[in-house]
Amino acid sequence: MHLSKCQDNENSDAIVLAITSGKGGVGKTNIAANLSVCMAAANQRVILMDADLGLGNLDVLMNIQSRYNLSHVVSGQQSLEEITQIGPNGVEVLCGGSGIETLANLGKFQRQRLLEEMQALEDRSDMIVIDTGAGIHSTVIAFCLAADHTLVVTTPEPTAITDAYAMIKVLAAKNYAGRISLLVNMASSLMEGKKVYRQIADVASRFLSVAVYEAGVLRRDENLLQAVRRRELVTQAFPKAGISKTLAAISNRLIKRATTRTDDNGFFSKVANWLF
Repeated sequence: MHLSKCQDNENSDAIVLAITSGKGGVGKTNIAANLSVCMAAANQRVILMDADLGLGNLDVLMNIQSRYNLSHVVSGQQSLEEITQIGPNGVEVLCGGSGIETLANLGKFQRQRLLEEMQALEDRSDMIVIDTGAGIHSTVIAFCLAADHTLVVTTPEPTAITDAYAMIKVLAAKNYAGRISLLVNMASSLMEGKKVYRQIADVASRFLSVAVYEAGVLRRDENLLQAVRRRELVTQAFPKAGISKTLAAISNRLIKRATTRTDDNGFFSKVANWLF
């Protein structure tokens, strides 16, 4: 089922960054939230979307009181404007829900109305950060394929490394046209993190002919755990901590690497086309 593209007549200049992982428990959502806030601090108009369908917890992590989420938009009960929450530094947050997958059941008029709302969202932002689910579920892949840049998060654990490579392999098999970067989280040292990056990047280059760029390394930091317990972001609770400075540096790097859209279609239209 392919959707009408009349909503794409005026293309958005927003860059879409999908943050994903091959497995859960690698800190993906925390990284997505902190990077979004850092980008906003760098004068970017940022929209952060929780696309971890059914398991989203951005509202908990960012201490946002969210009565409605994306499922209410899909069902027609609320508009995108009505569910948008304002986070630190003015980041606009769209909390997740299981409703996006029901797009296939909507009528043509309802789909068109929804996609036009989403297109308006793109038109007013510089960066759209998508916190996807973990693993290679079709919905996760659809969000990544539609993005301009995919950031894969892993840790030094062997299973996380294997699953991160599996994610990159799927994107390569789907002829992903965007940039792929790797962020190594929970490293015991900078050296360990860089070793993991080189391991994955070398194998991807050799066997997939895919370039994987280095986003950075985040070392284990007690400040992060304290911030989570306080339902705050570490970059807000402990701005002078080493991990906060590293996140800010990674954010700036991602902004500088931002490229033009991979094609002329709007992001949400591409997601819908991949899904349905």
